[in-house]
Amino acid sequence: MMLTILKRIKRLLILLPLLAFNSHAALPIESIKLPPGFEISIFAEGVTNARSLVLGDAQTLFVSTRNEGKVYAIKHDGTKALKVITLASGLNRPNGVAFRKGALYVAEVNRILRYDNIEAQLENPPKPVVVTSQYPSDGAHGWKFIRFGPDGLLYVPIGAPCNICEPGDPYASITRINVDKPESKPEIFARGIRNTVGFDWHPQTGELWFTENGRDHLGDDVPPEELNRAPKAGLHFGYPYCHGGDITDPEFGSKRQCKEFTPPEVKFQAHSAALGMRFYTGAAFPAEYRNQIFVAQHGSWNRTKKVGYKLATVNTAVKGGKPEYKVFAEGWLNADDSVWGRPVDLLQLPDGSLLVSDDYANVIYRITYKSK
Repeated sequence: MMLTILKRIKRLLILLPLLAFNSHAALPIESIKLPPGFEISIFAEGVTNARSLVLGDAQTLFVSTRNEGKVYAIKHDGTKALKVITLASGLNRPNGVAFRKGALYVAEVNRILRYDNIEAQLENPPKPVVVTSQYPSDGAHGWKFIRFGPDGLLYVPIGAPCNICEPGDPYASITRINVDKPESKPEIFARGIRNTVGFDWHPQTGELWFTENGRDHLGDDVPPEELNRAPKAGLHFGYPYCHGGDITDPEFGSKRQCKEFTPPEVKFQAHSAALGMRFYTGAAFPAEYRNQIFVAQHGSWNRTKKVGYKLATVNTAVKGGKPEYKVFAEGWLNADDSVWGRPVDLLQLPDGSLLVSDDYANVIYRITYKSK
């Protein structure tokens, strides 16, 4: 009997380190390097494949997924999650979430859903209304990031259904749609965009800025990822003919010249996979961060040596020059090229702190600042 008990204790001692490693509490967030005064903590855990973030009117945090087919609702006290609710499941890559007039909008691959009066029905959500089903059903780059613009329209990207091709409209674009008109036809706002999974409007100028992921299979360092600016409708950003503003595509570049297109504002490291981006408008961070862009670089999937897996800032107010890029947070990529986290999207809370989703570690972080 005693021998059996000792064997069980020994087996438990062997398993404890493995259990600790797989616990979110064991994530090595202390290894994340931040500027002086900034701190990072886990806001919510067990949020499998956490992707896009949006707040409701009552401050409910809604979280999308890409591979899980779920949408979560998180009740919180502003500093940490109190309850994670699975709001919907079985959806077709519901990567995009937006909120307007008490309703949650969810973007599947080919349609937009609306959950009315959702914050009053979190535990028993209503059947969604189909706002539109007019989007393509292609799986490649079919997942969508959505947001309502200053004009009240819902902005919805349509990625290229390939690595590199010449698909024609409505592919490789950002569209916008009037959700108040049933089955309203999407209008193309901008073209030549291979795949964007994050955009925001400048708080002062109202101009749309967006990240864009470049094509694959041209090497480890070509072409760059992009941060683009669209001050008006009708611009073309080069895909599939030109990349990074000055790199002619070897397959399609002979058809058009790079000078015909709008060049990027910032070129990121190739394959770093810039996804979510938000202008910071809060007062909790030092003054120099106000109106800067925070960018989540999700990280490479097919590069010889991994890059990305970090947060960056872009200062768009640099006098007499191009916007300035700086690394803000890194540490999800280890020195041995192993990875324990991949940041996806960002969201500013009312107190000025910043939330960051991670679809690899299945958590949401909160970044705060304490002056010394």
